[in-house]
Amino acid sequence: MAKYTEMAYDDAEEMVFGEAKEPVTYGHGPQITAGGGQVFGVTKIAPRPGAEARPEKLKTEFRKITKTILQRAVTLGFPTQEIENEWVHQMGENPVEYAQEPAIAQQAAIAEEFADEYGIATATTHTIPDLRVSEKGLRHGQDRESYYPEKVIGSFEIAAENGADVLKIESSGGMELADYGIQRGDIKAFLFGIGYLGSIDMEWLWSQIVDIAQKNNVIPGGDTNCPAANTAMFIAGGYLDQDIARTFSAITRAICAGRTIVAWEQGATGPDKDCGYEGPIVKAIAGKPTVMEGKDCSVAHADLMGNLAAQVCDGWSNESAEFHEEFSGWSSGTWAEAVGYEVSLMNTAKELGEDKTLRDIYMASDRYRSPESYIIAYDNAYKIGEAMVEEGDSYYRRSKAAAIKAAELIEDAQEQGKLQLSAHEKDTLEKVVTDLRALPEDEDKFVEECLNEYGDLPKFNPKNYGL
Repeated sequence: MAKYTEMAYDDAEEMVFGEAKEPVTYGHGPQITAGGGQVFGVTKIAPRPGAEARPEKLKTEFRKITKTILQRAVTLGFPTQEIENEWVHQMGENPVEYAQEPAIAQQAAIAEEFADEYGIATATTHTIPDLRVSEKGLRHGQDRESYYPEKVIGSFEIAAENGADVLKIESSGGMELADYGIQRGDIKAFLFGIGYLGSIDMEWLWSQIVDIAQKNNVIPGGDTNCPAANTAMFIAGGYLDQDIARTFSAITRAICAGRTIVAWEQGATGPDKDCGYEGPIVKAIAGKPTVMEGKDCSVAHADLMGNLAAQVCDGWSNESAEFHEEFSGWSSGTWAEAVGYEVSLMNTAKELGEDKTLRDIYMASDRYRSPESYIIAYDNAYKIGEAMVEEGDSYYRRSKAAAIKAAELIEDAQEQGKLQLSAHEKDTLEKVVTDLRALPEDEDKFVEECLNEYGDLPKFNPKNYGL
């Protein structure tokens, strides 16, 4: 598949929430058109601990989750409602018993029932767990103990064959290097793990996912680098946290855009996975619809870009919350309401011709709150995208270009007095820039250096990536 070597948009100003160059339609009833002119809401609710003990118990839990989400949406008059199911481990281990009927088929039937009865556009997205373990092997035939690569692909087949509208995953290729890099502040290790190895793994994985989706006439949505970049973001934290510098975290986010976009290069259509805060960068390059999360993921983690994340989204989501009772009813309904009203605000702004005003308010409210929010502000995300497509033919060089551009943007904002950095953040930024600029231009030379430097890491096996 060809790599992206040009931008989908003529300039950053063209980007706005609810509109993508390549909209995608799916679901039940009036159907959801991601990127077709309106923002849609996505609600994710996790079953309570213990619900996975038996398939029948899990089925009962998902029935309650699905119905209470849709009941709240209909009660409040929301025109669209997508339900995302981030599979628990047991579903990936035994999808026939724990996922096929308890989740996939049942949720599809309920979504169709509500669409038929109330005229609401509904859809179900299934995010398959990446159970693969690097020590055991990431590709077919390597893991002779748990057979996780085969189980992951088999789970996509079962989801596609039994009613899923959209297929997604938070894949973990390259994490053995990313973890090492995050723990040690080693940007070279992170770049090798995510920008290069992770992209190779995405190519292997998503070529199969797209093939399964096309055979079953379902949507191959996209991926995210949640396991790596969100780990860095979470550890970097806020103003009271000092475990790793937020400047380091921001640059890892830019790197991961080069990995996330591989799903679309392999034929996935979007909407992509919401956990990827790199969404504005990849949307700027590809023009495909993106789902984002921000302020409504406070149940899972603090967020320094809770408003800004909505600036150019096509779908808006919460982070997965546990199913339990609240004063107003079930947590599934409360989160559907919170997400739904944010979506309503965006769509009303579009109807009033004020969508770009609201976009800019979202962006301005968090633009200088952190280095990471600064680099994914849509104008800067576009600049990072431009740097990437100039080196689009190389996984390594485009990820490196993204990292350097992000660092330069942060440096410029800090020098202009717009972005305040601590001494630790400045020192880290200086070191990262020095390390990045010292890297070779040639991809083969970079890979050779990294194999020599990191080849003995306990969890790293080059065969996982065809090396």
